Amino acid sequence: MEKYKLYINGEWVESSSGEYYDDMNPYTGEVFAQVANATEEDVRKAIDAAQAAFPIWREVPPAEKRRLLIRCAEILERRLDEISGILAAETGAAGPFAKFQAMNTPEFFREAASQVFMVSGEIIPADMPGQTGMVWRQPVGVVGSISPWNAALLLAVRAIVFPIAYGNTCVLKTSEASSVAGGVIIAQIFEEAGFPPGVLNVILTGPGRSTMVGDILTSDKRVRRMTFTGSTAVGRRLAVQCAENLKKICLELGGNDPTLILKDADLDLAVNAACFGRFMHQGQVCMNTKRIIVEKSIADEFIERFTAKVKSLKYGDPSEPDTIVGPLINQSQMDKLVAQVEHAIEQGAELKCGGGHQGLVYEPTVLILKEDMDLAHEETFGPVANILIAESDEDALRIANDSDYGLSSGVITQDIGKAIDFAEALESGCCHINDSSLGDDPHAPLGGMKDSGYGKNGMYAIDEFTEIRWVTMQRKPNHYLF
Repeated sequence: MEKYKLYINGEWVESSSGEYYDDMNPYTGEVFAQVANATEEDVRKAIDAAQAAFPIWREVPPAEKRRLLIRCAEILERRLDEISGILAAETGAAGPFAKFQAMNTPEFFREAASQVFMVSGEIIPADMPGQTGMVWRQPVGVVGSISPWNAALLLAVRAIVFPIAYGNTCVLKTSEASSVAGGVIIAQIFEEAGFPPGVLNVILTGPGRSTMVGDILTSDKRVRRMTFTGSTAVGRRLAVQCAENLKKICLELGGNDPTLILKDADLDLAVNAACFGRFMHQGQVCMNTKRIIVEKSIADEFIERFTAKVKSLKYGDPSEPDTIVGPLINQSQMDKLVAQVEHAIEQGAELKCGGGHQGLVYEPTVLILKEDMDLAHEETFGPVANILIAESDEDALRIANDSDYGLSSGVITQDIGKAIDFAEALESGCCHINDSSLGDDPHAPLGGMKDSGYGKNGMYAIDEFTEIRWVTMQRKPNHYLF
């Protein structure tokens, strides 16, 4: 069994307590690895290292930063098969999602590499005679990054590469359920690429210690920015703590993402898009299609064809190449999903298929809901497709926007004019026309609205992790009033 240490100041170190915790394989229930369990002292050391490295890293020429980031992409690609296996064993990611992460994550390094020269400024008008006005964009310092378990590799990389590309240093904390895929692997890549010590520091903790890390990162004045991807409940608490310390935080939180299927939709496309959007990584992605909203005139045919496709999905062992739906991440998630489905059925939901589970593998499930059911307004993190029937296209839009969340959405129709109108009206941070709600590109300004958070990634991450400053220069002496 592998044992993994913390990565602080360019070195692999034991926890100050010497403790390790068991990182579990969610499918087999066996211990996947033992991981160092960081203490408050270790978190402070990581911040110390990042703070010390910042003045050095910010002065590294952009071309060298770009070279190192591209080198990371190349190393990651070389380890693609190995990392796909780790994602399956540690996080239950079945083949399609494990390969997607391993193949797509290098592009986040390349996108960040392309942005190193964007930390620039401009000349602005000045009212004072003989004065030159300038706007400078500069790195902020230490960034605290907290990433989730569901897309462990990709979202951890996204949380650090953009801040680092702009000249910041990072302290990364990933979930206890993804310490290797979302922490150790990334540190190994940074080490092999040749990054200076302290630019990236990786803190790993077991159950019960995540709150401690969050409290330190939000309160320590040396940490100048935060980024968090995870649940709305935790994100709200971190936002309050950051506000108390006048600290900016970028939040990508939960979603109840709709895909609207209008009456003129290509049904083959609609079935395939909805199935992919709902069941990729067994529905454990914040942008997964959580609500499939179908116009009434095509609802019966769509439901019949969609249910047949869902029944064909193989579920079980994520290490088998043709498995689509693997296990949920832990028993807590299973208990919550089982309770949600049982309650929906008690309220009158129609179960079209699925509904059972073995171990942590929940069968691909289809439910027909009504708007007044609780599940229609909750985020479901599991392979359960919730279908709502709309009387008209305008009714579908109303149902879609009747949510506290606003992360992603999709609309499927052959009327492009209507699609554009709906994309404008949908209350979500992104909208995909003739596609499911599940989609992300490294350069895209992904981010939510309402209870799905605020702040953007991709090409707009620079606004989150740099400081804008106004600087003036007198070309000739000023004439003061006294």
